Amino acid sequence: MNIGEAARLSGLSAKMIRHYETQGLVASRRLENGYRDYAAPDIAVLRFIRHARDLAFPLEDVRRLLALWRDRNRASADVRRIALDHVAALEAKAEAMQRMAHSLRHLAAHCHGDGRPDCPILEELERQA
Repeated sequence: MNIGEAARLSGLSAKMIRHYETQGLVASRRLENGYRDYAAPDIAVLRFIRHARDLAFPLEDVRRLLALWRDRNRASADVRRIALDHVAALEAKAEAMQRMAHSLRHLAAHCHGDGRPDCPILEELERQA
């Protein structure tokens, strides 16, 4: 099937499929006319990648998970380790975002939000520059 059909079936855009191909995550065969050709197993790989990316796994982790998925002799502990490391990274990002939101909420609470030019939000941004 062509890249358009692969995109439709996998839920990815053709552009992302090309990107994942250049990253070595998926391979396509080339027809005589140079068009990419995908088979059902390729769609399964593309769906796997899409699901992993939906969970915000970085590309290097997707690469590792794909290798483990393809390895029927894998240890589930290896998969679990990748997943839990990713959970820890997500939780750290969430905490950092909560701190940012708290800071912005504090600054916004001290901004009069009227026609005056003084603004603690801009003053804080200037101080951090």
